[in-house]
Amino acid sequence: MSESPVLLNKHEVERLLTYDDLIPRLESVMGKFSKRDSSEIIQPVRSVVPIQQHSGFLGVMPAYLAAEGILCTKMVTFYQRAEGSSLPSTQATVLLFHPEHGHVTAVTKRTAAVSAISAKLFKPALSEVLCILGSGQQARSHYDVFTKLFKFKEVRVWSRRKETAQRFVNDLQDPVTVCSSVKEAVIGADVIVTATGASQPILFGEWVKPGAHIAAVGACRPDWRELDDVLMREAVVYVDSREGATAESGDIILSGAEVFAELGEVLNGSFPARREKTTVFKSLGMGIQDAVSAKLVLEKWNGEH
Repeated sequence: MSESPVLLNKHEVERLLTYDDLIPRLESVMGKFSKRDSSEIIQPVRSVVPIQQHSGFLGVMPAYLAAEGILCTKMVTFYQRAEGSSLPSTQATVLLFHPEHGHVTAVTKRTAAVSAISAKLFKPALSEVLCILGSGQQARSHYDVFTKLFKFKEVRVWSRRKETAQRFVNDLQDPVTVCSSVKEAVIGADVIVTATGASQPILFGEWVKPGAHIAAVGACRPDWRELDDVLMREAVVYVDSREGATAESGDIILSGAEVFAELGEVLNGSFPARREKTTVFKSLGMGIQDAVSAKLVLEKWNGEH
């Protein structure tokens, strides 16, 4: 009879995970994924169940890593909330299974480290200004990892409702500037994170500093987008998965932008990091990322118990 699964909440995950431990594992597994050795890594494109009457969807993202002995799936919901709602638009839970027997060994939360890997590879060598568009959970998790791993002289944030941006800033320990418009927030920024619920472009190429890096983590449906055609077509575009991006990313599909490489193809040496160019990393998330993170969290927890 299997043991009860370990339940690890957001605070436990944050306590147990260190980026020094997690990022090398993520880099390794993404490099392996981009070699497309299906005998080692199995990860289908996300399955989506639309919940049209409630303006939402459920996404299921399974993955199996044979060499590491990891079987995992992430379940994520996205709902378009009414203005002023206290509920997060995106909620996700990760299930880790015993690969031999199939029972659930852990229930945990996701992390935001992959965008930081893209910044490490693609951001300008001298990056002084970080801009975050959005003020929800994804925006906060990206603020946490980017400011922990990189040093910025200035951080700016924008949200559709200024009061939510101000509330976001009030929860932080560091000085952050609340901007009144996207244009004000992004002009001169070296690194830009887009983590919004936008379905139409909010970030325009004419505003973006040449050589800047954009980590685009919102707009996860084929008919949603955060970035305009000019930016998508003129930037060097990287993705986490070509199959996922061409099936699900409105930023890719609607602009007709060419994908230069997967992040894993840069990590395994197949493609270069074009740091001298304006770069976009379009991230939809991958089951293998959650699998590696969940396994590491469980290992850390088991080491304490």
